[in-house]
Amino acid sequence: MNKYAEITGWGKCLPPAVMTNDDLATFLETSDEWIVSRTGISERRVSHVGTSKLATVAAKNALAAADLDPASIDLIIVGTCTPDEIIPNVASAVQRDLGAKNAAAFDLNAACSSFLYAMHMATQAIRTGAHQRVLLIGAERLTRILDWTKRESAVLFGDGAGAMVLEASDQESGLLASHISCDADARDVLSLDFGLSFDRFGFDGIMQFDFIGQEIFKRAVKGMNAAVENVFAQTGLTTDDIDSLIPHQANKRLIDYLAKLCKVPSEKTVINIQKYGNTSSATLPIAFAEAADSGVIKPGDKIMSAVFGGGLTCGAGLIQWGERVTPKQNNQMQLEPSDFSALEMIVPLHKKTAAAWQKREQ
Repeated sequence: MNKYAEITGWGKCLPPAVMTNDDLATFLETSDEWIVSRTGISERRVSHVGTSKLATVAAKNALAAADLDPASIDLIIVGTCTPDEIIPNVASAVQRDLGAKNAAAFDLNAACSSFLYAMHMATQAIRTGAHQRVLLIGAERLTRILDWTKRESAVLFGDGAGAMVLEASDQESGLLASHISCDADARDVLSLDFGLSFDRFGFDGIMQFDFIGQEIFKRAVKGMNAAVENVFAQTGLTTDDIDSLIPHQANKRLIDYLAKLCKVPSEKTVINIQKYGNTSSATLPIAFAEAADSGVIKPGDKIMSAVFGGGLTCGAGLIQWGERVTPKQNNQMQLEPSDFSALEMIVPLHKKTAAAWQKREQ
């Protein structure tokens, strides 16, 4: 029986087009000061390619870091709530584009919690011997589904992808303990209706995005803190044993509050929300990839992660890094340049949504 699922590869994919807060202020009633003071976000990325392409580039980087042939992967899990299409899944496109012909492939949607949920499942699959090498990906193209007329939610999100390779190992490493949960009584405080409740002919083009910020904040803090305490109880460890906190990047205030509850000092907390906004399921693997590539993660480090997402899903995990913190091959592959700026891609969406709302209200 394989006991551990070691992280042997990591990588990310960030679209080249940057949307700054000042860009947003050209068509929304907002400002850089308003956004930064409430969220900690200064800019975010806007993708000119689909979710599967973002996922594939991140996956290639993770495989390069592990120096693995895609054919050696036996399972691909893509965490996403913004697939290119309903059927087939994103993971099958990744499998095809990588040439990972021996891998089973499926998507997992727990919203922003998807990557940790996937890591929880993949670790169990490796520990039972069902799989030997698993490719985990979190990928989102959220900018295509947002209601760009709603300032409170539109300023929060961005596009991107991150990936990890987990391999069966006898060495104590990987996800050592985890806890996932769902506060379904609050599932409606964070929701997106694509108009796909199979009422096709009544769909007017508005994808209703419901975002009740204060309620989300309250329940997210409660859920993540409970998950962290559960993981500490499983392991017998305390905050003194933790080298880093790498949480879901949803809001700087929320991250700071979680760090305070967990008694983790700011210098041990990894934050990159200022650069990318909330990329949902991609925030965790992007943060891990950057922390590894920048030298923040050291050999044998113990890392606590906590997440929450629509549902409301929550979770936490204690991860022990292996001995290798440098990629075996270059893992910095990037997307091709976009022909359009972020603003040029988003302003038409804003105009279409505004017109749809006006028509609905008439």
